[in-house]
Amino acid sequence: MQGMITRQIAEKLQATIAQVPAVALLGARQVGKTTLAKTIASTIDSVYLDLEAPEDLLKLSDPSSFLSTQTDKLVILDKIQRAPELFPVLRGLIDKNRERGRRSGQFLLLGSASMDLMRQSSESLAGRIGYLEMSGLNLVEVDGHQQERQTLWLRGGFPYSYLAADDGLAMDWLENLIRTYLERDIPQMGFRVPAARLRRLWTMLAHLQGETVNYSRLASNLEVDAKTVTHYIDILTDLLLVRRLEPWHANVKKRLVKSPRYYVRDSGILHRLLGINTYDALLSNPVLGKSWEGFVI
Repeated sequence: MQGMITRQIAEKLQATIAQVPAVALLGARQVGKTTLAKTIASTIDSVYLDLEAPEDLLKLSDPSSFLSTQTDKLVILDKIQRAPELFPVLRGLIDKNRERGRRSGQFLLLGSASMDLMRQSSESLAGRIGYLEMSGLNLVEVDGHQQERQTLWLRGGFPYSYLAADDGLAMDWLENLIRTYLERDIPQMGFRVPAARLRRLWTMLAHLQGETVNYSRLASNLEVDAKTVTHYIDILTDLLLVRRLEPWHANVKKRLVKSPRYYVRDSGILHRLLGINTYDALLSNPVLGKSWEGFVI
């Protein structure tokens, strides 16, 4: 198994930083955003701030004053979804720097929410920010030989899972990740959703991998209404945990009436939710085909 893996998006990220004042690098928790950002930071003058770290939050108690002292550096703000109130401050600083002749490479924002959700929060940065989405490890990044392909498919693209010493440790790590989302991250974002109920829905979507969803049936199984089910699915989608694949048809009217298909984005999370813990178990499971379909999308 490999050690440090070169991420394909690194070159594009560096190029975007060189072109626009602010860049939002978005991706699920633990997908590798912070590691990549720190790698880039090691090559240029920069400052890194974790918006979950008390000492860094203290520095930002007066964000305008502190960030004004860092105008010659790339400022990396990790977990930016925790502090949407910073966006107007960043706009003011970007505009001031523009007047001084600095037009790019000012802020790198790392977030674990979807582009749609981040765009809603960062409307004040319109015309000043570029968006990139970072996915899990892919076949090119892990070389794509048969053993690596099987491991990546079973364990998914989160680096800690893929690089685990064995499948059991990988699945333990994925279980902890799932619980962290349900018990900490989602409540911290202001969503009041019972963790056990949301996990049931997530698992139902795993069983329905790549299928259209009957919201009423899911609602009945969860003992909630269809509107609540839609809200729950939106949460998982906004956190880049579930992919909504909209229908395509040459006739726009037909496209609008067709239902989307849903995929658990990471194959490792999919398998953990379904209790598939080994490659042999995957090969004998009815979800095999849909799992592969979601893996290659």
